[in-house]
Amino acid sequence: MPHYITQPAGRAGGDFRIPGDKSISHRALMLGSIAEGTTEVRGFLESEDCLATMKAMRTMGVRIEQFAPGALRVYGVGLRGLRQPGRALDLGNSGTAMRLMTGLLSGQTFDSELIGDASLMKRPMERVAAPLRLMGARIDTDQGRPPVRIGGAAALQGIRYTLPVASAQVKSAILLAGLYAQGATMLIEPGITRDHTERMLQSFGCPVQAAHGEVHMTPVERLVARSLEVPGDFSSAAFFMVAGSIAAGNGLTLRGVGVNPTRTGLLDILALMGADLRLINHRSAGAEPVADIEVRPSRLQGIHVPEHLVPLAIDEFPALFIAAACAQGETRVTGAEELRVKESDRIAVMAEGLTALGVSCEVLPDGIRIQGRPAEAPAGEAVFAGGTIDSHGDHRIAMAFAVASLRANAAIRIDDVANVATSFPDFPAIATAAGLHLRAVP
Repeated sequence: MPHYITQPAGRAGGDFRIPGDKSISHRALMLGSIAEGTTEVRGFLESEDCLATMKAMRTMGVRIEQFAPGALRVYGVGLRGLRQPGRALDLGNSGTAMRLMTGLLSGQTFDSELIGDASLMKRPMERVAAPLRLMGARIDTDQGRPPVRIGGAAALQGIRYTLPVASAQVKSAILLAGLYAQGATMLIEPGITRDHTERMLQSFGCPVQAAHGEVHMTPVERLVARSLEVPGDFSSAAFFMVAGSIAAGNGLTLRGVGVNPTRTGLLDILALMGADLRLINHRSAGAEPVADIEVRPSRLQGIHVPEHLVPLAIDEFPALFIAAACAQGETRVTGAEELRVKESDRIAVMAEGLTALGVSCEVLPDGIRIQGRPAEAPAGEAVFAGGTIDSHGDHRIAMAFAVASLRANAAIRIDDVANVATSFPDFPAIATAAGLHLRAVP
């Protein structure tokens, strides 16, 4: 089984660029495929998750060419130009791809089936299937889990729907199905979630209005191809924001990171903990805001994370839990039930790993309590003992504990790290450039 071996490093720093955003790369492929004309995508993330989406779109008759590293041309077939795949579409480890694809395929004239790897086949899909059925979609799951079987030629109707849980994936699936529905679709969110789908739909010519927790979309006859630039992935940058906050030497700078305000809850949480993070060189990558992020060393303080920030940082909590262990005092997270249905139960698995490395923590029904350093502890001292971590095949768990090695007193072995390639295939190289002593063992 592939694993990482890390040694205590003590300092992180450097100036480097983060690879493209995974969420935006998925959406660029899907919308570019059903637009009319040729969509050029630059900064595309060549991770296993995004390549699974690319393979699925090609299987349905879309021509996609790579003309440079991270640069694609997607020759769109139009809203009704996808062809029936001759087999089940295998989406690997990507819950985003499966949930969004369920919405997209609900409006097609052909039957389809979605499968994935062992981890994805255990993840809940009924949260997407249920509202799509209200629109008229014909969807079957295996007791709420994949395979997802979608019947073609369904007559979809736009709906007004209140999401029971804040979820960008559910919202996006409904919006993609709404492209094929009669009438407008309106969604009411219980909390703000990432709005990449809304921004990209507008870029392709579909009117979407979003305000005060409501999203309103009117379907159009055609989407128009355009050029897209994918910013650096904020969720990938999160590991280095934490690395810089707990162990920066002369500082650390991350270039070209997407700072969409529906994604950057971690910035606010770390600021509340006392982190020294500065956004400079603000600019735009198409419809997405981008900036460089400077990280300076700081003395973090434990906090009770405000629940309204939880949906805005849901993918970054494994990294945040490492910061919490290095902070003075207790950090408490509540309202984070969604972490239990990610690639792993991230609350339970992070607690297991923290405990293995000597950090005191308590699992809560909807979160966790982490006991950080005592107030009298010297700055920069080791927080984590050495040991072995089982990442349970979760890429973000593996990368989080790699960052923990910066404040460890002995080697940490992190098992089952193959799925890091689903979101951040360059992580070992960039981590090493940033000062971590990490060796990837195949």
